[in-house]
Amino acid sequence: MTPLYPFGEKMDIDTTAAWQKSSFCNGAATCVEVAPLANGSVALRDSKEQDAPVLVFTPEEWAAFTAGVREGEFDLTALTTSL
Repeated sequence: MTPLYPFGEKMDIDTTAAWQKSSFCNGAATCVEVAPLANGSVALRDSKEQDAPVLVFTPEEWAAFTAGVREGEFDLTALTTSL
């Protein structure tokens, strides 16, 4: 089981979670992986630190985050101009 720490609370997830890397990683070791969880949440981990703590997002949080990514809110230029 992999420890999770959403909101400071330790949890476990099933080790059979279907982790996926982005196709944009092109085999690089420095990527993140995501996995859908049984309760509808989405787990996120560092691909090179697979036993490290995992971030967990509710379906609403994940939808808001991915919408922001699609809209370019997290592009480096957008992040630096908002500082």
